[in-house]
Amino acid sequence: MNLALLFGEDFVSAEQAVLTGRRLAHLKSVLKVAEGSVVPVGLVNGDIGTGHVLQLTDTQATLQVELPEPPPSPLPLTMVLAMPRPKMFRRVLQTCATLGVKDIWLINSYKVEKSFWQTPWLSEENLRENMVLGLEQARDTLMPRVHIRKLFKPFVEDELPALLKNTHALVAHPGTGTPCPVHINAPATLCIGPEGGFIPYEVEKLVEAGCEAVHLGRRILRVETAVPVLVSRLFDACS
Repeated sequence: MNLALLFGEDFVSAEQAVLTGRRLAHLKSVLKVAEGSVVPVGLVNGDIGTGHVLQLTDTQATLQVELPEPPPSPLPLTMVLAMPRPKMFRRVLQTCATLGVKDIWLINSYKVEKSFWQTPWLSEENLRENMVLGLEQARDTLMPRVHIRKLFKPFVEDELPALLKNTHALVAHPGTGTPCPVHINAPATLCIGPEGGFIPYEVEKLVEAGCEAVHLGRRILRVETAVPVLVSRLFDACS
């Protein structure tokens, strides 16, 4: 936790916030804070700064908060991601949040098992928890938006074209003839398939919607590896 993310409910006055639970445990066991310590903090969807520890007990830490700086700029990227395996999903979501991806669309695909959509990690509470962990790692405060679409064809035909408008639209797919571009540093939409990739029909539909099929070379990467590799390839901010 490189930054303690604060929510409105943490504030007991305009400039004082109280931390409990996981964040308190991290302050005490990892950062080894004491009364008088100063820790980095940020207000969710707001500015970042410092928290001066006024009081520290077994159950809470009271901070005097100053937030003079803006958070890092978000990436101009829309991520369209076939629902990953649940055991991998948490890591992928945290990675997206850490890298500055703010618009994430989880979609269905032929190789996405129906059981994946039953995972408790898709609950609003768990989505927020994992995005918070990613933001705290990056010292960011801007909460990503997650959209869930369980039907592939309606999404690709009815919604995706509008998302692709005025963006560099890509679908990552091994075996295509075009390497993934580098350093585009411009608005982009990136589609990434499940383990095993999109099937040919799905690639065709994505291309019909306006995406360009690109590859990362001969090596086949896991989704959790492909996400940071692709994002860092496209944007200098992640280099």
